[in-house]
Amino acid sequence: MHQLGDNSEALREQVFEYARTRLEYNPPPLDGPQSPEFLRAAAGKTITEAGIGGTAALNVFAEVLAPATISTDHPNYLSFIPSAPTEASKLFDLIVSASAIYGGSWMEGAGAVHAENEVLAWLASEVGFGKEAGGVFVQGGTLGNLSALVAARHSAKRKLVQGGKQMPGKWKFICSEEAHSSLKSAAAVMDVEIIKAQVDQFGKLTGAAVEAALDGNTDSVFAIVATAGTTNFGIVDRISEIAQIANANGIWLHIDGAYGLAGIISPGSRELYAGIENADSFIVDPHKWLFAPFDACALVYKNPAIAHEAHTQHGDYLDVLTETGDWNPSDYAYNLTRRPRGLPLWFSLATHGIAAYREGVKYNIDLARQIADVIKSREDLKLVREPELSVVVFEKQGWGINEYNAWSEKLLARQQAFVVPSSHHGKPNARFAIVNTKTQLEELVKILDSMNE
Repeated sequence: MHQLGDNSEALREQVFEYARTRLEYNPPPLDGPQSPEFLRAAAGKTITEAGIGGTAALNVFAEVLAPATISTDHPNYLSFIPSAPTEASKLFDLIVSASAIYGGSWMEGAGAVHAENEVLAWLASEVGFGKEAGGVFVQGGTLGNLSALVAARHSAKRKLVQGGKQMPGKWKFICSEEAHSSLKSAAAVMDVEIIKAQVDQFGKLTGAAVEAALDGNTDSVFAIVATAGTTNFGIVDRISEIAQIANANGIWLHIDGAYGLAGIISPGSRELYAGIENADSFIVDPHKWLFAPFDACALVYKNPAIAHEAHTQHGDYLDVLTETGDWNPSDYAYNLTRRPRGLPLWFSLATHGIAAYREGVKYNIDLARQIADVIKSREDLKLVREPELSVVVFEKQGWGINEYNAWSEKLLARQQAFVVPSSHHGKPNARFAIVNTKTQLEELVKILDSMNE
């Protein structure tokens, strides 16, 4: 009978060689998507009773599947929020997978959890949280925001019970009208209501707007969410003002910094985040702008005991873990089984040092301002908003969505760049999201030039 077993040494070397080749690409190929029909024909049937063998499967991936997948670490991948992991973080991601480490409990993964916690402690210190702060690396910002909001509601429920008050008919949280879509998703999962507060002319949520949205509903609003770097524009809300309102009313303040909170490590941008030390929780995605591989979101609580109370799962087979008093990462978010996804970032930080990370983030911010100046100098282009971080949004005079789409397709077809159109208030535009230290001003200028071809 055919059994699962160790692969041959030859296959192992083939996999290592492919990984080595991929790491040595400079730059990596952009590549691009293919149709389902093309992939079915080119890849053939790969999942069979007998199997096709490791060498054949690797060849299918290398020759068919990988070229049909856009490389997010290409310097001219400027759409959505890209990823630009360091080589050190990629290499260590291989080690994490090869080591089969379980990262859910201290009992099973103490060494890995210790390293992850060191990174979380650094992030907490950058924000201004005390040494008692802590959290967990989850899959992404959507899960991070959901987990923080669950902890916030748990905290609000406990306060009402202790005060002898009635539970509201519907729990609510406040965020800006430009907040990330994951908050709408979290509200649906939690069956709570979102109160969307208006932003000011600069796209920022202000303390006055939050106070107006609160409108005295302090017993039903369990959280206020401020954004530290909106996905579409990279705008940081007026956190200090918002924190004053939240703290004065005893409401949990969560910071969605999935993309933009990384900007706090650049000294020149730190003032944008004034007041963040008064928040109760925050998230930041290292796979977005801290040069780590997918998938990693750091979720940090000022008082992790509340999150532990809200998220710890109980069961006969789990009590051997939950009753020890150990730091079990699974107890701090809506997760149980987890890989230690913070380890590639830990290794990269340990390898390069924090100063190199500060310089990398600063480089991206400076580059965004440089290309914004180029855009403002051209009569046919209009800068939609001055960039605060590393997102630049602009319009081409006279263009509609069809022109933007055609331009985007042309750039990808000739493997120059990946720049998909975006929009604001229903009006299409172009957008550069710069998170790669290998992105160059000269290349961005060439992309702008291509709009006139």
